[in-house]
Amino acid sequence: MKRKVYLDHNATTPLHPEVKKAMIEAMDAFGNPSSLHSFGRQARRLLDDAREKIGTFIGGKSEDIVFSGSGSEANNTVLNLLYCAAKHCEAPHTKRHQIITSQIEHPCILEAAACLEERGIDVVYLPVHKTGKIDMDKYSSVISDKTALVSIMMANNEIGTIQDIKEIGRIAHKHGAMFHTDAIQAVGKIPANVHELGVDYLSLSAHKIYGPKGVGALYVSPGVPFCPFIRGGHQERGRRAGTENTIGIAGFGKAIEMRVTEMAPEAKRLLSLKAKLKAGIEKNVPHIQFNGHPTDCLPGTLNVSFFGAEGEAILLYLDLEGIAVSTGSACASGSLDPSHVLIAAGLPAEEAHGSIRISLGRDNTEEDIDYTVEKIALVIDKIRKMSTVR
Repeated sequence: MKRKVYLDHNATTPLHPEVKKAMIEAMDAFGNPSSLHSFGRQARRLLDDAREKIGTFIGGKSEDIVFSGSGSEANNTVLNLLYCAAKHCEAPHTKRHQIITSQIEHPCILEAAACLEERGIDVVYLPVHKTGKIDMDKYSSVISDKTALVSIMMANNEIGTIQDIKEIGRIAHKHGAMFHTDAIQAVGKIPANVHELGVDYLSLSAHKIYGPKGVGALYVSPGVPFCPFIRGGHQERGRRAGTENTIGIAGFGKAIEMRVTEMAPEAKRLLSLKAKLKAGIEKNVPHIQFNGHPTDCLPGTLNVSFFGAEGEAILLYLDLEGIAVSTGSACASGSLDPSHVLIAAGLPAEEAHGSIRISLGRDNTEEDIDYTVEKIALVIDKIRKMSTVR
């Protein structure tokens, strides 16, 4: 009997039942949060409550949180600082003209960095080792007093590798540079405290942690440079114009609230499920390779290369069996190019093309894993036989 198994939680997650309930209740608070009357104040209380929960969860204060329309917007806001020309805004270290990031960042960072290059900003893309870890020797050799900003993701969305953010930030600050981490795949899955990490900016998103889509947030450390990416009204203390998405933000706050009690036990359970999945694939499918760091990795992320099989074909055949996986970043799923993350980690293009990302979540069970292992073995065998005929 065909099951329905969702294994693409790094792309997005289903709404937590408590989040859905909170959002339905928030629909009655239809007032504009900027209005002074009772209807506006009712909506404002929902925003304040969510802001407090998010700030506390990551070790900051409510006033440090700026709501955005997505994690991508939060990331773009930070990189936009390097080209802020507004007289009343303070771009970070105007005499500095270099940004350092990595070759395996999310497309929203890489595309924003490419735009900065076109505007005359020097961008250094750090290489990574085969496990996806930043080449720290290279990092130490290129950072200088010309570096304005270092932006390195906390956990990779494709292979799950977790970076040593604390050390990367320490080196950035040693050279007087600002430090940003895209923690969108990390927050709510592993501990992330802004003060322990030593970050100036941190991006996060609701829909990666069983919250709604269309809501992100940016942590901005007190006293660091800031320049609005979206201009207009005075919302978010003048840091992001546009009437706030009250319903979505209420859902974000509830999703964070649920993470307080559910994150640690879920991480432990997902590690167990991932170990079972990995062992099952190793036992039943020959000629494979697991990608990413073996231990410094998100609990629910497993990236596998199947030699002699093509990733999109694997995805489609598994979909016919009711199993949802990914060939990499959902934001780049329309591209036929091999994963830039796997290429940067040293995989040949052919092997990168034969890779899939399996990302587990709160509703997955051991029965899901057994079913997935069974179907993966059948699908890979079928695809390899077809390839041999061709």
